[in-house]
Amino acid sequence: MSRDPTIPKSTTDTLTTKPSAAADIAAFVAKAKAMAPHAAGGRGRLVFALDATMSRQPTWDMACALQADMFREAAAVGSLDIRLVYFRGLSECRASGWIADTAQLAKLMARITCQGGQTQIGKVLSETRREAVTAGVRALVFVGDAMEESVDDLCAKAGELGLLKVPVFMFQEGHDPAAEQAFREIARLTGGAWCRFDPGAAAQLRELLRAVAAYAAGGREALVRLSQTAPGAARLLGQMK
Repeated sequence: MSRDPTIPKSTTDTLTTKPSAAADIAAFVAKAKAMAPHAAGGRGRLVFALDATMSRQPTWDMACALQADMFREAAAVGSLDIRLVYFRGLSECRASGWIADTAQLAKLMARITCQGGQTQIGKVLSETRREAVTAGVRALVFVGDAMEESVDDLCAKAGELGLLKVPVFMFQEGHDPAAEQAFREIARLTGGAWCRFDPGAAAQLRELLRAVAAYAAGGREALVRLSQTAPGAARLLGQMK
């Protein structure tokens, strides 16, 4: 598979494998908070995966604007490296190297445009598994609105991540029922969480990305500390009582 010219060669790997929004967000934070915290020390590693098919351009642009919040949130509790994974077109699925600062990730994302095609969530799960085995991954977050693959195949891959203790956080934009069914099951099998956010709702997606970044960098206790400094997180945690 050819290299994507929009990503510097030194930081790119090519993949080789083929209720209400407020209530959903609160449930996600509750699920993440209930997880066991990571051991102290070391850098948190988060795979940040996005559907980059044509319908996703508005959300891609929104994610570009919000990605800095993940680094800022993680910095409050530790450190974070992010590996960007995206798919688009008929068979293109690519991953960056591990990125440690927002400027580099923002520059990278700005070079990528969405293209029409089918979902390739299976490749995202396979790439995360490979990284979990070779380099260690604390969590995977996926942002998308559709699922056009075999649910059984996706569940098999999700089960492997579950065995490796890598939770997957599936953030669904919109209300596609097939996507919801698959996303929920992937989250369940990995010990992660599913959450819906409204189309174009930057504030909702920001809360989710900040929460998962805090979890990746500092575990369950980081979410508690986040609630003491971030009004949005405090409101979410308040709904969990």
